[in-house]
Amino acid sequence: LSGCDSGFGQATARHLDAMGFRVFASVLDLHGPGAQELRRSCSPRLTLLQMDLTKTEDIQRVLQHIQTHTNSTGLWGLVNNAGFNDTIADAELSPLGKFRSCMEVNFFGSLELTKGLLPLLRSASGRIVTVSSPAGDMPFPCLAAYGASKAALSLLMDTFRSELQPWGIKVSLILPGYYKTGTTCDPAFWNVQKEQLLASLPSELLQAYGEDYVEEINQQFVQFMKVAVEDLSAVVNSITDGLLAANPAVRYYPGQGLGIMYFIHRYLPYFVRDLFLKGFFINPKLPRALRREHHNDVKK
Repeated sequence: LSGCDSGFGQATARHLDAMGFRVFASVLDLHGPGAQELRRSCSPRLTLLQMDLTKTEDIQRVLQHIQTHTNSTGLWGLVNNAGFNDTIADAELSPLGKFRSCMEVNFFGSLELTKGLLPLLRSASGRIVTVSSPAGDMPFPCLAAYGASKAALSLLMDTFRSELQPWGIKVSLILPGYYKTGTTCDPAFWNVQKEQLLASLPSELLQAYGEDYVEEINQQFVQFMKVAVEDLSAVVNSITDGLLAANPAVRYYPGQGLGIMYFIHRYLPYFVRDLFLKGFFINPKLPRALRREHHNDVKK
């Protein structure tokens, strides 16, 4: 179970441990508050492992540990939960490095971990449950880096699902709504990210879009995050069902409002979908270079 420092990972680790399972929970920081909380609230059965999904040596060390401790039994389930995003901005304003870091954690890290554990999962005809995002299915404004990595992850897991069928492995995707997890709802965190983004932007881009454009996006996002749900149990229950149900769903959609969102996405014209996502999530103001007052200034 990856990404147990906070959020879905931590809540799921606690839930599965309470049900009596042997849980291998990976955290970024073995001495952080998340790891300490798991030590305090879980049984001695739970094993905490340090893993940064961007580091092959970390992944290999975890694989080695799990192999040693499950060789005789095989491994029943893998939960790919670790996820990363630290950019809320138009694709043009998001540095390439941000796209890469999202892909490293959300896609390549999960791919390497899954491939490494497949021999054990095959011997147990086990389960793979992966937390993706509706942002990987729909073009949410200002989430291109994160959304593209989750789109790649969702497609990868759908491919695994079809390829691993003969081995008896069942693969499920979890596409949660908006929940309070980790730093995602901390305005101070997003403020730092916004300041770093503004400092890194080429002057031509800053001129074209305007600093107030970036400020406005950040404000709207922080405002949106206030409606994030604190009770993570719907997601934890979906992950648990993916691991334990005789016939788990291919996709789970825990959270409010996802039904209407997917209906609009599947059946209505593009311009309606775009309007809906802007109204629902972030509706950026007009970039500076396109505003009337800017044109008037240029004429003067």
